[in-house]
Amino acid sequence: MNRLEAFEAMREEILNQAETEQKRMDQLRAEGKEKSATYRQYLGNRLFYNRVKDLYRKYGLLEETNTEEKEAD
Repeated sequence: MNRLEAFEAMREEILNQAETEQKRMDQLRAEGKEKSATYRQYLGNRLFYNRVKDLYRKYGLLEETNTEEKEAD
C-alpha cells in the first residue's frame, strides 16, 4: 500500500467512524443518556473528528458531497 492509498484508507475510516458514533450519540440522546460516560466519550471523539475533517478541507483533501455532512459539523 502506498502513501496515498494509506491516507485514503485512513480518511475513510475516520469518516465512517464519525458517522457511526454520531448515530450512536443520537440513540443515546433519544434515551436521555447525554450525561453518560459513553455519550461524553463520543462527544469528545466528535470534536476530534471535526478538527481532522476541518484540516482535510483546509488542504483540499476532503470534498463536500452533500449538505448533511456540513450540517453535522
